[in-house]
Amino acid sequence: MRASRLLSVLLLLQNRGRMTADELAAELEVSVRTIYRDVEALSAAGVPVYADRGRTGGYQLVDGYRTRLTGLTEEEAQSLSLAGLPGAAGELGLGTVLAAAQLKLHAAMPAELRAGASRISERFYLDVPGWHRGIESLPRLSELADAVWHARRVKVRYERWGQRKVERVLDPLGLILKAGNWYLAARCEGSDRTYRVSRIEDLEDLGETFERPSDFDLARYWQEWSEQFEKRMYSRVAVVRLNEFARILVPFYLGAVGARALREADAEPDENGWLTMELPVEPGEPAVGELLRFGGNLEVLEPPELRERLAEEIGKMGAVYG
Repeated sequence: MRASRLLSVLLLLQNRGRMTADELAAELEVSVRTIYRDVEALSAAGVPVYADRGRTGGYQLVDGYRTRLTGLTEEEAQSLSLAGLPGAAGELGLGTVLAAAQLKLHAAMPAELRAGASRISERFYLDVPGWHRGIESLPRLSELADAVWHARRVKVRYERWGQRKVERVLDPLGLILKAGNWYLAARCEGSDRTYRVSRIEDLEDLGETFERPSDFDLARYWQEWSEQFEKRMYSRVAVVRLNEFARILVPFYLGAVGARALREADAEPDENGWLTMELPVEPGEPAVGELLRFGGNLEVLEPPELRERLAEEIGKMGAVYG
């Protein structure tokens, strides 16, 4: 374990340059004291690592030093076969590049590692889009990817909800693939916003670059935006009764939001197996359609207006079916 950690310290310093003991400890999930001992061991082994003192100091390698100790373990080589998303790479215009890189990687591997990596790709396949979803038309995706990569400002024509067309000047910061759908994170008029790529109808490169914000973290931004989107989407709460079958259906009909509410429900089913709980729902008519899917396995108790709307729709359905 220590040999592996020493190699990790060496590769981190090689790839990132100067790093503090605190940064190395956080990266490797060990104590700062352990990092001190590891750096001393590297130095004793002849690795030219030195420390800069002071507030802006840290450890770094002598300029120009490169290690050749970059061999892959069997598990690491196998995992690389799962790391690529060929469909997504193709949409970004990188399909042939990815294929060439995979060929070079496999050619560089020892025979035993190459065989293991090939078995992974033969036995596992990653299909990102969800069921019952058509493939979106994304004629601008590769252009957006190029703008993101080169920090180039663009002007887009975008179709908002309700089919209203708007024009926006964007600083594209990153692309996200979520459940088969592509989203663009971009700065517009001083704030960071999210755009669905399939709704971008036209794109113009304005021929100028922008300064990418140094504090922007794409993963953190997407996580925070997703949480806020979820709260906006399911902004109402309904008090409902669910039988056992309805509780099985909740994750399928209401996704992660419903599943989490079910896990956090602070109640027990009654003697007949019905559970009373609060369930997040969308505002307006979408909630009616969502809850009707449960049929007679769910009863809305509150709010009264939602219960009345469901009763009204159930009455209409009864009339249709006689």
